[in-house]
Amino acid sequence: MIKAKKKFGQNFLKDESIKNQIIQSMPNDDKLVVEIGPGLGDLTKELLKASKRVVAFEIDLELCGYLQNIFKTEIQSGQFELICGDVLDEYQNTSLREEEYHLIANLPYYVATNIILKALDDDKCMSILVMIQKEVAVKFASKSGDKTFSALSILANIIAKSQILFDVGSQCFDPPPKVTSSVLRLVKFSKYLEKDLFETTTEVEQFKTFLKIAFRQPRKVLIKNLQHTYQKEELTKLFDILKIELKSRPHQLKISDYHLLFKNLNK
Repeated sequence: MIKAKKKFGQNFLKDESIKNQIIQSMPNDDKLVVEIGPGLGDLTKELLKASKRVVAFEIDLELCGYLQNIFKTEIQSGQFELICGDVLDEYQNTSLREEEYHLIANLPYYVATNIILKALDDDKCMSILVMIQKEVAVKFASKSGDKTFSALSILANIIAKSQILFDVGSQCFDPPPKVTSSVLRLVKFSKYLEKDLFETTTEVEQFKTFLKIAFRQPRKVLIKNLQHTYQKEELTKLFDILKIELKSRPHQLKISDYHLLFKNLNK
């Protein structure tokens, strides 16, 4: 019996109804599916039953050996490809795959945000369906005005429609984690809003840095955060032109407000 390893942040999903809900939430097309952290292969089995082509990344070498054995037939037929290693190493390239794909994953909490951001940046990734810590899922799915609206919310919403589908209690896992999980779905827009907003990838990276400054202390008024980098007089004048209240907190602005602030402050 393979036991979950703490160093990999493993928690094996054991609830069959949750597994079925995740499978039913997948896009109904014939695109390649990339699975990160297949674990014991329960979701993988269902994906393959649905005639999906699957490429899976598994960092745990013991699990890799187990998966290679139970999916021997599917590997030989070419329906299933198993890559033993860290998916973040593969993400050093521009795209994870050369063809369009859907991403599905039960992500360890310590790498969840990083992997989701890389998948959002990958033009070949059409949708993301992940089970992650609820607190992180909420940040990606929040809308302007929500107290949980953050830099992650903005980065997600200029690329995809984000939605928390359902929560998953700790009792659904072995071993049970100390937090509640959520299944988050991000479906990318057919024409990415990000591509209309920015002219170069360098500008996108500059915008990400700008958002970190803006949300440096989320409960402070926005202009105070921005004053760490920009002149108060310039900010006051720009807030007046853009009709942004000086006492506005970071979560109260719209995505378009942040884009206009960034463009004007970085002329």
